[in-house]
Amino acid sequence: MTSAGRLPPWVKVPLPGRGDFYQVRKRLRELQLNTVCEAARCPNMAECWGCGTATFMILGDVCTRGCRFCDVTSGKPSPPDVEEPANLAAAVQAMKLRYVVITSVDRDDLPDQGSLHFVVVVQAIKATCPEVIVELLTPDFRDDATAIEAVGQSGAEVLGHNIETTRLLTRGVRDIRCSYDQSLRVLERFRALGSTHLVKSSLMLGLGEAPQDVLQTLGDLRSVGVDWVTLGQYLRPTRKHLEVARFVSPEEFDELAVEARAMGFPLVTAGPLVRSSYRAAEKGAQQLLRQRAFSTR
Repeated sequence: MTSAGRLPPWVKVPLPGRGDFYQVRKRLRELQLNTVCEAARCPNMAECWGCGTATFMILGDVCTRGCRFCDVTSGKPSPPDVEEPANLAAAVQAMKLRYVVITSVDRDDLPDQGSLHFVVVVQAIKATCPEVIVELLTPDFRDDATAIEAVGQSGAEVLGHNIETTRLLTRGVRDIRCSYDQSLRVLERFRALGSTHLVKSSLMLGLGEAPQDVLQTLGDLRSVGVDWVTLGQYLRPTRKHLEVARFVSPEEFDELAVEARAMGFPLVTAGPLVRSSYRAAEKGAQQLLRQRAFSTR
């Protein structure tokens, strides 16, 4: 463990290099698409874009909520772009992606919280590139069962929603309209929709959480059927956001990964620079999806 202050060497981020980074960025600009990679200042953007992958953020780039860790702009969003599903599908095809992650801002201003737009996006991708695996990282939809079920039955293979932090820290970290139990219910609803898809969630460390509370959160996630958990270091986007309480060492992340696997999580991704969509296309996830599809035949 390292106290907050100067960045330790294990969280320093490489600058964009060669590869497909600039071509990916150019293509996204041409199609007027947003990525959470840019909006959230993801530390892995250079690595992922350099490999020709990206996480798309639908429903605009203005969020109706204001979590204290997130650098996405809060305010009044514009109406959903009706051209976005087709443009996104075109980008997936042009980039020759095999695994796509779709996330969004919160849209509490919409009657369905944006759930129908998620469904249309997935349908557009599947119609254009039926072989592509789609992972969704969704808001909580205010625990609206109809919205959650619609998104869960959209055809996406991985259904994700991030719990973000421990129960005790939730009120100080997330928007007041979020709640720890509400997030657990969303994940539980995703699990109840079937056994062939994967359910995924993510936890940030370094916000002042106690070790026993991290283990409790992992246990809670596993109890509602989460298959895949990611653990990463919180990094402060700007001075107006929450301060980093501590920098968690790579060794501690390794220890937590061992604990999580012992709890029964089939997939665990843990490390200082890990984010919820980091290395989403890893072979382990695809193998587990194939196994579950085969077992239901």
